[in-house]
Amino acid sequence: MQGVAAAATSLTPVLGDKTELVVAAAWLHDIGYSPAIASTGFHPLDGARYLRSTRHASEMVCRLVAHHSNAISEAEIRELAAALNSEFRPAPRNLANALTFCDMTTGPDGQRMTLEDRIADIRARYNPPDPVRRALNRSECQLDAAVADVTRKLAQNASAGRPEAPGRHADPIT
Repeated sequence: MQGVAAAATSLTPVLGDKTELVVAAAWLHDIGYSPAIASTGFHPLDGARYLRSTRHASEMVCRLVAHHSNAISEAEIRELAAALNSEFRPAPRNLANALTFCDMTTGPDGQRMTLEDRIADIRARYNPPDPVRRALNRSECQLDAAVADVTRKLAQNASAGRPEAPGRHADPIT
């Protein structure tokens, strides 16, 4: 989670005043894996429920955690899509894309990696019938689009010569 949060912090030039929100969601996006929290076995939903009910996190952080990295695909496989969508509306696409970018370009040990390497890593850790692997197969195009969107915004920001200092965000993801 440290690596995902560090990646979120690096998006300050394009996130602007939404950076802290995405950084918070990045720190918390996998909290639902904790055995003390897990109830459905679907970590985005379990984590978001815990954050809402126990930690009283902001609605947007809960929405980002609940729907991170196209979680709806796995929710459908697990027959939890109705619960996910009724309890937590999806976050705005630009914020969801930012969190997906951070999650899908950070490896399990916090190292930066390409989307292709991250997908290969996930596939190597989960057998084909596993819901995680099946969801990844369903959502690969959406994950690619999210990473490409944020990468494009970062490149536009850099090519415009915009400083990376907070407060100087001409093309924020808001």
